[in-house]
Amino acid sequence: MDKPFISLCPEITRADALTLMDWLEDEDVTRFLSDSRHVSRFIGRVQLPVLTHLFNQGGRFFMAFDRHDVPVGFVRLVKQGAECEIVLVIGNRDNWGRKLGASAIREGLKLAFFDMRAEKLIAKIHPDNVRSLKAFLQGGFVLENESPVMKSLSMSSERYLRLLRESHAAHTSDIYITEIDKARLKNLVEVEQGPTVFELEHEIERAIVVDPWNVADDVVTMNSKALLHVDDEEREVALVYPEDADERAGKLSVFSDIGTAILGYRAGDAFSWRMPSRTCHIRIGKVLYQPEAAGHYHL
Repeated sequence: MDKPFISLCPEITRADALTLMDWLEDEDVTRFLSDSRHVSRFIGRVQLPVLTHLFNQGGRFFMAFDRHDVPVGFVRLVKQGAECEIVLVIGNRDNWGRKLGASAIREGLKLAFFDMRAEKLIAKIHPDNVRSLKAFLQGGFVLENESPVMKSLSMSSERYLRLLRESHAAHTSDIYITEIDKARLKNLVEVEQGPTVFELEHEIERAIVVDPWNVADDVVTMNSKALLHVDDEEREVALVYPEDADERAGKLSVFSDIGTAILGYRAGDAFSWRMPSRTCHIRIGKVLYQPEAAGHYHL
């Protein structure tokens, strides 16, 4: 639970906007930020409690929160045709050096490629912005072109998917999925609607694929039953396909927030997961039943 964690929230409240204004008064924060006026031009004169629609003019804007739901920065994604540009700021200097920028980049990549369906993500960075250059290059971006005042780094969708599948990152636990579950879930993802379907698609793509008869018996596979600790609450749940979901009976669809979150994790794993309005902290206490372990998988 001490790994860097960032969640990106699309709703921008007036309180968030005022926090942004505080960040933008710091010259060290705005030194390399080319579009700070986009962020600040209307905050002072608009008295609405929610400003999401204003911030999303010309692109998509996300507040970045840490695992304690404290705002620490923002990400802006602007898509033109098949390409998308990312602007990223960690606003409070006290948070610099905590690798929150790297975590925000990972979340931005996920949104750009799985939600916005971009073919290429571009970051335009001033050559003197050494911290940002390092974070993007370590995140897998490559130098595309440069001038005395700008370096353009890029990540293609093909490269992103390859890195996601091949490079099991230290920032998060490995998850596992059986070949059978992956095939069925990929088919469902193609037709399912909803604002968070891309989260499940991301988890499917990053998972380590295993044969049903070789999966460890403490992994949460489809139709498993598990004992969870969600924040301070203990819950016994079954992870099921959408047609079998019954939340009152503890049968969680894999397309639900917690259902997507727990897929592929092992007993003992603990992690943070962003819900619609907050971050929850989940620990897999025990896998009570797994169909593969019981020999009940279907070919």
